[in-house]
Amino acid sequence: MLLFVDCCISHRGDRSRSHALCQAFLEEFKRTHPAVDIETVNLQRMGLQPFDQFATDDRNALRNVRSFDSPVFKLARQFKRADQIVIGAPLRDLTFPAMLRVYIEYICVREVTYHYEGQTCVGDCMATKLAYLTVSGGPEPEENLGVEYWRQLCERFGIRQFDHVAAYGLDFAPERTGEIMAEACEKARALARSY
Repeated sequence: MLLFVDCCISHRGDRSRSHALCQAFLEEFKRTHPAVDIETVNLQRMGLQPFDQFATDDRNALRNVRSFDSPVFKLARQFKRADQIVIGAPLRDLTFPAMLRVYIEYICVREVTYHYEGQTCVGDCMATKLAYLTVSGGPEPEENLGVEYWRQLCERFGIRQFDHVAAYGLDFAPERTGEIMAEACEKARALARSY
């Protein structure tokens, strides 16, 4: 199963460029892997709330008695069992939209997606690959913290292969927007074929 985490929020709505990049990947993946199921988590529709003190205490209490079938762990269980994962989000405030950070809170669950052996973190996710697809209206940053964030999360989760495709400068050089998007979409399609 391929898990697609859709955080393609944009004031452009259906013309979202991050969505277009993800669609290029997903359409090619469906074409070249017709037997693989795709599950989508649409973060805009979920309305996830960040964990405050009380929600954290409740979740920790459930984790301490190993009640991992509780609904609060549903997203972590889904993330854990995925064979491949694709995350789509625009570059926002040097990383990604807040709703993706909230999703990360839901999937980072000790004894579900990772555990510790002594002081060593060991990943428990089944996925062998995770791809992060992102776009930005501005020029390429010296360091995309969203990319680095997901690279490090892959290490925590035990996901060995991390890939990313980015389209930068979409508003900075509007005369090249079509060209930049076409190049990024072709990279996304090539990546999908290898998944």
